[in-house]
Amino acid sequence: MYDDRIMLTSKDIYEKDFKMDTRGYRPQEVDKFLDVVMRDYDEFENIIKEQKREKQMLVEDNMKLKKEIRMLNSKLEVLKDAEGSSKSVNNADLLRRVSKLEEIIYGE
Repeated sequence: MYDDRIMLTSKDIYEKDFKMDTRGYRPQEVDKFLDVVMRDYDEFENIIKEQKREKQMLVEDNMKLKKEIRMLNSKLEVLKDAEGSSKSVNNADLLRRVSKLEEIIYGE
């Protein structure tokens, strides 16, 4: 998914060989390689931020859906109770139905 955005692997970094100059490694070659490493680290940070935002959105959506399921289950229960007890209604049944309706209206 992100392979096109990342240029180096840990193996590429580990196996990188720099050519030797008279006084050591060639500075331009090392600088170019470090620029690529820095770009990849920046890209990794961007990917992590994107995934954190996406995760947060999914968690919020999940919470909303769970709340909606609870509300719909309560409504279904009220409807079942209303349908099943339409023949003989007593005060306890009415109080239970009112309580469930209050749950639906006012939340948990």
